[in-house]
Amino acid sequence: MLMYSTKSVGLGFAVFSAVTFGGSGPFAKALISAGFTPQQAAWVRILGAALLLVPLVLALRGSAGLRAARASWKPLVLYGLTGIAGCQTLFFIAASRLPVGVALMLEFSGPVLVVLWLKFGQKVSVPRSAAIGVGIALLGLATVAEVWSGLTLDLVGLLAGLAAAACQATYFILIDKLTGIADPLVMTAAGSVVGAVVLTLIAVPWQTPWHVLTSTIAFGERQAPGWLLATWLIVVSTVVAYLAGAAAVQRLSAAIGGAVAYIEVVAASLFALILLNERLTTNQIIGGAIVLLGAFVAQSSVGKVAPPEVPAPPTDVLDPSLT
Repeated sequence: MLMYSTKSVGLGFAVFSAVTFGGSGPFAKALISAGFTPQQAAWVRILGAALLLVPLVLALRGSAGLRAARASWKPLVLYGLTGIAGCQTLFFIAASRLPVGVALMLEFSGPVLVVLWLKFGQKVSVPRSAAIGVGIALLGLATVAEVWSGLTLDLVGLLAGLAAAACQATYFILIDKLTGIADPLVMTAAGSVVGAVVLTLIAVPWQTPWHVLTSTIAFGERQAPGWLLATWLIVVSTVVAYLAGAAAVQRLSAAIGGAVAYIEVVAASLFALILLNERLTTNQIIGGAIVLLGAFVAQSSVGKVAPPEVPAPPTDVLDPSLT
């Protein structure tokens, strides 16, 4: 009963995380259209999250939280570089040049890249179903891009979306590895600090158009204060979404959490339709469904892949009494 309850709570966190993440694209796109660059929008989002999360960690975890962060600093730095800074910035670049739904479909092809990396990078034998999933996803990408009529998608947006996919895959793998080592609050705070520092170096923050936040900006057919959109992006679509996502994976697994996260694509497309009046073409909808099906099949197969065997170190290295 306890296990069932834990999984139910984890599933609830996963769905909630997917829906709250889904709102980030439309809110960020409105800020970008008003004058922010994608890098600046990502920097404001992640810096705002760090400024909220660090005091929260100090208040709720104290010195124990800092010790936990120091003990796992290497994976946490990688998590901040890829799962937070890389994933969000690349997605914003893709969303600024493509419909939000298409950008997110590309990002969620991450499991396909994991399979290709295992197969060709690590020389690991992967199940036939993984190869089938890759093939399905590639067919879907070709349909989204309408390759039969020449590449109709913006090439920079396409490449940014695929790069975001690689970062997203790393995000789920790292959360799975950090389960039981760093709690979701410490993990998200540390990753946000790393992400904010890295983006400070590349986002040219001193040129940020801060006046946008005090202006009323276009939001689809509506108008809204810039500060309200930024607040939603920071608090709901970042802090709440990342904490819920990390809590979900730690109660389920990276594979299950990643599968439930596909709800984010549907949520983002609905947000973009309602808030920005962005409509996908028939080919984009069909191709997107095929991409997600292929990525889901590939992701389901990744968990079946046995990691390469690592030779055990000599006994005399492990036992100090023998040295």
